[in-house]
Amino acid sequence: MTDSLSPRAQKLRDAGHKLTNARLAVLQALEESGGHITSAEVLGRVDEIDSSVGRASVFRTLDLLTGLAIIRPTYIGTSMTPTYVLLPEGHHHHIICTNCNRVIEFDECGLEAIAAELEHRLGVRLTGHLLEFYGLCDQCV
Repeated sequence: MTDSLSPRAQKLRDAGHKLTNARLAVLQALEESGGHITSAEVLGRVDEIDSSVGRASVFRTLDLLTGLAIIRPTYIGTSMTPTYVLLPEGHHHHIICTNCNRVIEFDECGLEAIAAELEHRLGVRLTGHLLEFYGLCDQCV
């Protein structure tokens, strides 16, 4: 069974959490979406996957996945509703256009040295980060 688990489901299990139907359905919804998804969209997709999963279970799972640095909520534009993004390898990076709200993802961030220095100086163990830049995309410049 372990062989068929996604890396994120395995991370959940390795952290000592049970792989409930609700948790697996939320993970499936997030992974199939590519990770840029609102809670309302997660609820809709989870309902399609397993209609027995309730709203409270979805929101508890989103909180758990956030705490484990599997996802991060981000606020695009002026929305009070977070968009959840997957954190591959514990980090995620994007540029958000302040005019059209286009999201441009990129892989490199160059924060490894800063993260190591913060861990050393502050005596913490970082598990992930979310880097957002805001500006105008090439269509809006």
